[in-house]
Amino acid sequence: MDSWPPLPLDEWRATCDTLHAHTQVLGKLAAKLAPPEPQWQHAALRLTARGWETAPLPAPDENGSVVVALDLPAREAVVEHSSGARTRIALTPHRSVAAVTREILAAVPAELDLKPQEVAWTTPFDEDEEHATFEPAHVDAYFAAATSVARVLAAFRAPYRGRSTLVNAWWGSFDLAVNLFSGRPAEPPSDDLLMRNAMDSEEIAVGWWPGDDRYPHAAFYAYAHPSPPGFSQGTFARWDGTLGEYLLDWDDVIASGDPFGTALDFARSAAEHGCTTCGWDTELAASIHGVPLPIV
Repeated sequence: MDSWPPLPLDEWRATCDTLHAHTQVLGKLAAKLAPPEPQWQHAALRLTARGWETAPLPAPDENGSVVVALDLPAREAVVEHSSGARTRIALTPHRSVAAVTREILAAVPAELDLKPQEVAWTTPFDEDEEHATFEPAHVDAYFAAATSVARVLAAFRAPYRGRSTLVNAWWGSFDLAVNLFSGRPAEPPSDDLLMRNAMDSEEIAVGWWPGDDRYPHAAFYAYAHPSPPGFSQGTFARWDGTLGEYLLDWDDVIASGDPFGTALDFARSAAEHGCTTCGWDTELAASIHGVPLPIV
């Protein structure tokens, strides 16, 4: 399989929305069951060799732990308990989000707010019969693309000597992202619960998403918080003033002849530019390129 396949959102939007809805159910379980961490890290999912997956979560009955995964190659959701119990739930081309959600929650009986987040639709997941498209070819193309993206983001974060996140799979915005932190606090952009906890530290974020209503194209993105004067003046990539982010379109990445190198260069250039314009420690900036901090 081509690991850098085309991913035109208009061709696979129905499957994208169904898959996105499934990830939100997993994310809500993580947010409910995991011990809270700064920047909502406890609620983040991971992209593994089989798809989107929670970390081991405390079981709702406080007896052992549970992992919930979307095994995309196997076309099933899987609930695994530390006792060895396992529940498999089919993800077939015409099976509704409601049906899958009810089976997941039968295996992991947690009290959740099942209203969607950061999407255009509002029907609770356990009632959502509309989203039921799960075309295997589209799922495979997305998973191949996301796997390549995760490899880029892992290589990007690896040498950084400050605090950073893992490669997070965010179920609200359906993106993969790495966040680097300066170690200094920041004023959240708003006082709502999500922003107050998610963006209370200086950060540079680099990520990728398959597109959405705001920007219907798969793309890498990068932003800084807070974003100082001059941050938008970088010459390494295209600045989108509406989104407040630098963008590198997926189509340009796969046409470059060296997709991995092109994407990694974008990530490093964005972070270096952010460190410079945001006044971060120079040794932290150097570590983005693998230069170690001095031994003192």
